Amino acid sequence: MSKQNKIKVFKTVEELAEYICVLLQTKSGNIPEGKFMSVALSGGSTPKKLFNYISSQEATDINWKKIKLFWGDERCVPPDNDESNYEMTKQNLLTNIDIPIENIFRILGENEPEKEAIRYARILGENLEKANGFPKFDIVFLGLGDDGHTASIFSGNTSLFNATNFCEAVKHPKSNQSRITIIGPVINNADVVIFLVTSKSKANIVAQLLNNDEEMELPASLVNPASGNLFWLLDTDAAELLDNK
Repeated sequence: MSKQNKIKVFKTVEELAEYICVLLQTKSGNIPEGKFMSVALSGGSTPKKLFNYISSQEATDINWKKIKLFWGDERCVPPDNDESNYEMTKQNLLTNIDIPIENIFRILGENEPEKEAIRYARILGENLEKANGFPKFDIVFLGLGDDGHTASIFSGNTSLFNATNFCEAVKHPKSNQSRITIIGPVINNADVVIFLVTSKSKANIVAQLLNNDEEMELPASLVNPASGNLFWLLDTDAAELLDNK
């Protein structure tokens, strides 16, 4: 299946964040009674800036009561640890918005990794509609590592893009830190997948992924949702080496 990258470049991170704000406002405002929009969040510096922007908007029309929040990956640390994706989201977003606690489905990083992968897979199965045998998110937000990894799917472990479990316990290849991650088929099953990438430090890997039509074995290059809705939201720094900026 050919890949159709939809690339949008913003002058500032604030403009990128405003785009996301409008997207969430629009989608959450059109949800039928009894239905919810499911969103998988990413960790990292760009989502932190995004969350801060959303929190600073006093009158956003995002209907958080209609949104269920999940995480694409998590470090196996307690929820109040500085390295926790949940803690980052809590401090920069959750404490500032009116979202029911029952709409928040965090990965329990304090649990034993293999058991938590099984538990969270069950949570996804129970709370998301299925298509093609896998849970179907409405939106999956992804970050991008300098090495081309995304979620906690690292180079050398791209077999996770063919895994059958919805979640897996993995090890960071350098730190050996345990993590929980959703796997490739779950990412590619989403209705919309959005890479959020900012800063000059990501310009080389962005160019490597988006200037090259050849197949690569970098995890991020394997993201190719069946819906065709694959978006790359970049700031000008991250996009500076693209052929067609």
